[in-house]
Amino acid sequence: MKHIFLSLCLFVIFGIQSHLLLAAEAPTITVRKSDTLNVAISGMSGVNGAAFSKILTNDLNLAGWFSLQPVEKASFVISGVASNGLLQGKVVDRAGSVVLSKSYSGDSRTATHQFCNDIVETLTGHPGIALSKIAFVSTRTGRKEIYVADYDGSNGRQITHDNAISVSPSLSPNGGRLAYTGYQSGYADIYLIDLATGARLRLVKFPGTNSGPRFSPDGNRLVCTLSKDGNPGLYIVGISGGAQRLTRTSGAESCGTWGPHGAEIIYSSDLSGAPQLYRISSSGGPTHLISTGFGYATEPNWSPNGERVAFNVRSGGAFAVAVLDLKSGTTRIVAQGENPVWGPDSQHLLFSTKDSLVLFDVQHGKGTPIVNGLVQVTEPSWSR
Repeated sequence: MKHIFLSLCLFVIFGIQSHLLLAAEAPTITVRKSDTLNVAISGMSGVNGAAFSKILTNDLNLAGWFSLQPVEKASFVISGVASNGLLQGKVVDRAGSVVLSKSYSGDSRTATHQFCNDIVETLTGHPGIALSKIAFVSTRTGRKEIYVADYDGSNGRQITHDNAISVSPSLSPNGGRLAYTGYQSGYADIYLIDLATGARLRLVKFPGTNSGPRFSPDGNRLVCTLSKDGNPGLYIVGISGGAQRLTRTSGAESCGTWGPHGAEIIYSSDLSGAPQLYRISSSGGPTHLISTGFGYATEPNWSPNGERVAFNVRSGGAFAVAVLDLKSGTTRIVAQGENPVWGPDSQHLLFSTKDSLVLFDVQHGKGTPIVNGLVQVTEPSWSR
């Protein structure tokens, strides 16, 4: 379990990259359903070996695909040499055959995260999550401000210092930009921040409410809620400007979430009374009610693989996280919490529980708090 400790005076965003020096073709071992692979970490040598081993252990545990075992019980043994900003990582199977061998440069965390992602992809065929970023809202300063961190809660830093309400953060798929709703002008407007330079643009400032931006898969558009034409409805706004209206109903639409290819959007609307989920083409047209089995459904988030939607329901007087399988139409409650968002692997969810953010492995039903100690934390976002 890793807690996040954030400095309120830190204004610089550290850009870190992992550079691949050597690549080799390797077979893919497919993990099915709830299977886990027995792996061992052995022989992480070099000046930085201990640091790499600690980070890698945490990454593998959070990945959800592996069970860490002694070498004699492992199907795969992971080793490496870490010195002077260089990591040479290797994975061998029980027969001693090399299934992965690559070199990485850069700081310890980034190089190890890249190595872990390559381990996940090589051994399971699934994308890794270790290099992704998260954003969220915290009231640590006494006001709602936005923070970003690594996927495991480390390297956290406060991004907004607006001394006003800053909410509804959305990270671009590559984690390089952040869109959010800010009230610096006294009204709800949408701002865009370049996280590498800190440059900020007041992107959407129509009369009325401008809120809830969510990046498209290509990072070039935002779906958001605007009330410039009267009733709060869904619009698509380009990063370079322009607004396209999507919905034209008597309900209030919000919480738009993009399908994996950007062709469709799922959102929440109170058109029938209590909020329900609807589906619409991103080019506009008719809307379609999604049957969830619940009388209250909001805050949808579409998985990157397009197969499932996570959303909030009310259960026992509290908010719960439900997951809808779009193919079968079945829905199940997986945890107590709010504002669920999918990770890049479509296996992990991130959601809030008042004073913490929880990284939740849907496949195995395991939750790990990764952000706490920041008073109230809410509204997580996750890069791809």
